[in-house]
Amino acid sequence: MSDLTCDGFLGGRLRIAQPRRGFRSGADAVMLAAACPAQAGQAVLELGCGAGVASLCLGWRVPDLRLVGLEAQGDYADLARRNAAANGIKMEVVTGDVAGLPVDLRSQVFDHVIANPPYFLGGTAAPDGGRAIARREETPLAAWIDVALRRLVPRGIVTLIQRADRLDAILAALTGRAGTVMVLPVAGRAGREAGRVIVQAQKGARGPLRLLAPFVMHREAAHGGDREDLTEAASAVLREGSPLTALFAKVS
Repeated sequence: MSDLTCDGFLGGRLRIAQPRRGFRSGADAVMLAAACPAQAGQAVLELGCGAGVASLCLGWRVPDLRLVGLEAQGDYADLARRNAAANGIKMEVVTGDVAGLPVDLRSQVFDHVIANPPYFLGGTAAPDGGRAIARREETPLAAWIDVALRRLVPRGIVTLIQRADRLDAILAALTGRAGTVMVLPVAGRAGREAGRVIVQAQKGARGPLRLLAPFVMHREAAHGGDREDLTEAASAVLREGSPLTALFAKVS
C-alpha cells in the first residue's frame, strides 16, 4: 500500500497514514473512541481496527492502556502498526477475521471492546477492494457482538458505533447477554433524524435501556459550503479529543 495520505486527527495531535483511495476513517472512529469509558491500566480490544484511528485516539486520551486491534486486511493491519509507532502509542495489532478469531486472542479477555462494524448489507461494492471489505457486511453484525461479549471480562463494556437503522439488530444480539444498554443517537443537524447510534452495554448486567438525548454534529440547519460548522460539543470531541463519556450514565 504505497499511495497514502497523512491525515491529522484530534486537531493534528495524531498523524495517521491512510490509503488515498481505500477505506478512510473519519468522525465515526473518533466518536467511538470518545465514547469508550476505559481507564488507565485497563485492556481494550478493537474489532476491525483498520488503520488504527479509534484505538489511537483512545490511547492518546487515556494513558497506560493495553490496546489490541484485530484487522482482517493485512495492509491495514500493517498501517495500524506503523501509525501506532509513529504516534508513540503502544498498540498490538493482530491480523485476523472476526469470523475466525485467531487462536492467540481466544484465550484473552478485555475490560472493553470497541467496534465500528461494516455499515452496508448489500448494494454496489466500492471499486477499491479494501474499502468494499471495510464497508460491506460479510460477517453478520450479531457475530461481531458475540465475539465482543465473549472477549469481555464479567461486567466488561462493549461500545459500538453503527447506522441508526441497525439498532434493532444490535439490541437483539445484546438481549440476555448484556444490559444497562445506553443508546446515543448522533444527528448531523438539529431536527434531523439520527444517522448513527453509539451503543454501550455491560456484559451480564440487567439494568434498563436508556435512550440519551441526540448528539448534534453541525450548527447550521443546512450545509453551507466548505466552511466548518461543527457544534461546540462536536468540535471538542473531534478537534480537542474530549470524551463523550459524561453523556453516558456510569455503568456499575
